[in-house]
Amino acid sequence: MIRTRLLALALAGLAAAAPVAASTAMSDRWAAEPPRVRSLLERAWAAETGKGSERNEPLAVALYCEAARYGSAEAHYRNGLLRAQGGREVRDAGLAKSFLAFAHELGHPAAGEALARHGLGDVPQQMPACLSDEHSYEQVAVVSEDRYVKSLPARRQDVAALVVRLAPEYDVDPRLARAIAGVESNFDRLAQSPKNARGVMQLIPETAARFNVKNPLDAEDNIRGGLAYLRWLSRHFKGDVLRVVAAYNAGEGAVQRHGSVPPYFETRAYVWRVLTMAGMGHALPAGLRN
Repeated sequence: MIRTRLLALALAGLAAAAPVAASTAMSDRWAAEPPRVRSLLERAWAAETGKGSERNEPLAVALYCEAARYGSAEAHYRNGLLRAQGGREVRDAGLAKSFLAFAHELGHPAAGEALARHGLGDVPQQMPACLSDEHSYEQVAVVSEDRYVKSLPARRQDVAALVVRLAPEYDVDPRLARAIAGVESNFDRLAQSPKNARGVMQLIPETAARFNVKNPLDAEDNIRGGLAYLRWLSRHFKGDVLRVVAAYNAGEGAVQRHGSVPPYFETRAYVWRVLTMAGMGHALPAGLRN
């Protein structure tokens, strides 16, 4: 009887640990991705699995596709799998074949086997519209940011809370600051991009020096630098949140040259996602709204 109870407890423990282990394994696979791409992959995985919100496969494929535009083999692969074996809303053999084929060309180790396993050899390949349509990201619905943040590991929750706590010192809306930190690094204080943007707010060396950040990988120092930059942008653009967010992504010079949000897919997607996550979708012009 005692042995049976111990076995039952052990199995229950394994079952409870399985989702955490799966999530950790996925996160490890994305460790080499640039921070902004990794943030997209982590949020797409949360939508795909229901971690931190209700399961939402259309949201998952949209986020994976945005990550795929950055050239992520993993994003192509995950999207291909969802298109091949997901629910009725997202299943599409032609798109599955395209995403998995792109993943295979980009060197994903499991993509070729997935193509064969799902019997996609004779299926006509279909070009995913989201890889070429500038407005495809507008279909991305954003789940509750509060609920999502609460699903993160404790260390990242602490970083998100620090962003919210410090923002008022710089006259920055805490919701906006948290949304930018979430998009930039998903609250990872050690994040580093191929362009050497570092830390929670992804500060490049020039911006870090400009706002007196001594250690970009120290969470508070980095967040204060990012908030100081947001305060400067807000004053420079006279409180126009649309231009402030666009400039944080593309630089104030690009925003000044174009007069508003520059016509770059990355920046337009960034502005849409940040403001929607911050609950400020009302600030988006018609061309950047659903």
